[in-house]
Amino acid sequence: MARIVIDLPQSIVFRTELQVAIADINYGGHMGNDAALRLAHEVRLRWLKSLDYTELNIEGFGIIVSDAAVMYKAEVFHGDVMHFELGLADHNRYGFDIVYTASNTRTQQETLRIKTGVVFFDYQQRKVAPAPMAFTARLAAHEKGNAP
Repeated sequence: MARIVIDLPQSIVFRTELQVAIADINYGGHMGNDAALRLAHEVRLRWLKSLDYTELNIEGFGIIVSDAAVMYKAEVFHGDVMHFELGLADHNRYGFDIVYTASNTRTQQETLRIKTGVVFFDYQQRKVAPAPMAFTARLAAHEKGNAP
């Protein structure tokens, strides 16, 4: 069976930590697979907020997740604190990929690697939209470490 491979991005543009809640734990006593994307969503929201954006308003457009992939690398338990790093990849006319890595702050072991593809979306016209030029320029500066 082919395995998913998620390459690490060239640069990290955002870091944050999240504590694993009891709602993230499944009957096996460790983090459920559904929780990985929920945690990635929280990290994405925090990153956008750090840039004064929301998922519904990035230079007048929203974003939607067009695809997602998760690599599980180690078990995660209730109360674990996860250190997330977020980077960007595969920019195109309509969006880009967000790559997240998560490590357990206690063990320093990488636990998750997640990729979400996002595209810009015009909610008034209900269709995919080109990436706003102002946002694209800001991302380029941010990835090079020149962002405010």
